Amino acid sequence: MSNTTSLYRTNIKMIYYPSIPSPCYVLEENLLISNLELLKRVQKEAGIEIICALKGFSFYHEFPLVKQYLAGATASSLHEARLAFEEMGVKPHVYSPAYLESEWAELSSYAGHITFNSLNQYHQYKERALAAGISCGLRINPEYAEVDTDMYNPCIAGSRLGIRRSDLGILPEGIEGLHSHTLCENDSYVLERTLAVIEAKFGDLLPTLKWLNLGGGHLITRADYDVDHLIGLLKGFRSKYPNLQIILEPGSAVGWQTGFLKSTVLDIVESAGITVAILDVSFAAHMPDTLEMPYKPRIRGANSEPEKGKPTYRFGGMTCLAGDFYGDYSFEQALQIGDEIILEDMIHYTMVKTTTFNGVNLPSIGKIDTAGNFQLFKSFGYESFKDRL
Repeated sequence: MSNTTSLYRTNIKMIYYPSIPSPCYVLEENLLISNLELLKRVQKEAGIEIICALKGFSFYHEFPLVKQYLAGATASSLHEARLAFEEMGVKPHVYSPAYLESEWAELSSYAGHITFNSLNQYHQYKERALAAGISCGLRINPEYAEVDTDMYNPCIAGSRLGIRRSDLGILPEGIEGLHSHTLCENDSYVLERTLAVIEAKFGDLLPTLKWLNLGGGHLITRADYDVDHLIGLLKGFRSKYPNLQIILEPGSAVGWQTGFLKSTVLDIVESAGITVAILDVSFAAHMPDTLEMPYKPRIRGANSEPEKGKPTYRFGGMTCLAGDFYGDYSFEQALQIGDEIILEDMIHYTMVKTTTFNGVNLPSIGKIDTAGNFQLFKSFGYESFKDRL
C-alpha cells in the first residue's frame, strides 16, 4: 500500500497518511538505515563494538536489519534478553540492578555477557555464570555525570546503580569487564570528560580486563554530534589499552528521528481563552517522556513556539489525567476535527514505555519501507488491556 508524505486537504481536513490507521507508531526504514550506516562507520573506524539497547529501541520487526550493521544487543531483563536472542539471533549483553533467582537459569541461557550491579549479586551467581561460559562484569559508579534531570542521573548521592571505587578494592576473580553508564543523550565531549574520570579512578584495573562497556546515552546520530571527535577519542583510548574491547550501547541513537506517531484531532474546545485540540493519543500513556524529561515534541507543520495572530492550540490527550496535555503550537491554518497530527521522532523510548492507563488503546505499530509502502505489524484491543491487569 503506497503512501505519500505530502500534505493535502480533503473535505477541509488536513491529511498526511490516509491509509495508515490512527493512532499508529510508524518507523521510516530509510531513516533507520541512515542511522545504522553512521553507527557502523563509527564501529569500523574506531575499532569498537556498538550494540543496540533494547530499553530504548525494541522495534524487533527491524532486528534482522539492525543485525546487519551492529555487533549485537544489550538487555535489561529476562524478557529483553529473550527478545534479542529470538528476534536478532544474538546472545546479548545483560545488565540489571538485581537478578531473580527464579529467572536465572533461563536468563543465563540467552546471555553472552552479564554485568552485576553489586559484589553481592556477583558472588551469588558467579559459579553458575562462569560454568555457563558467560563473560562477567561489574557496573561501576564513577560519581560523575553531566545529566540535568535527576530521574536520569545514575550518579546522584545514594544512587543504587553501580559500585564506587572506594567500595571496590581489587577485582574479584572471574571479572572480565567493567560497565559504566552515566550519559543521557550526551555528546562526545561529555564522554571525553567522563573517560578522564574513569581513568583517574579505575585506570589501574583496565589493563587486567577484556572489555569496557561505556553504556548508552551517546546521541551519535543527532545532527550536531561531532562524530569525528568521537572516533578520534575512542581510537586514542584504545591505543592506551590495546587489549581492551570498547563497547557502546546506545538505544536512542539507533531510533533517533526514525519515525512518528500519527494521531487524529477528535475535538476542539475553548477553555479560558485557550483553544485545546483533543487527540486520539495520550501524552501520559503513549509519550511519557514528554512529561517525565520533560521535552516538547515536534509536530509536523506547526511552530513549536506560539505566534501571535496565527491559529494556536494546546494538545490534550484522551485520558482523564489533568496533566495529560502539551502545548502550545501555532499553525498556518486553523485545525479541523478529523485532521491528522504527526508527532515527530516517536520511535525511541516511546513504544517501550506505553501503558493502557484509563483503558486507552495502544497505538498500532507499522513501518514505511524503503519503497515507500506501509506495512502494518500490529494492532491492539481489549485483550491487550485486560492482559496487563
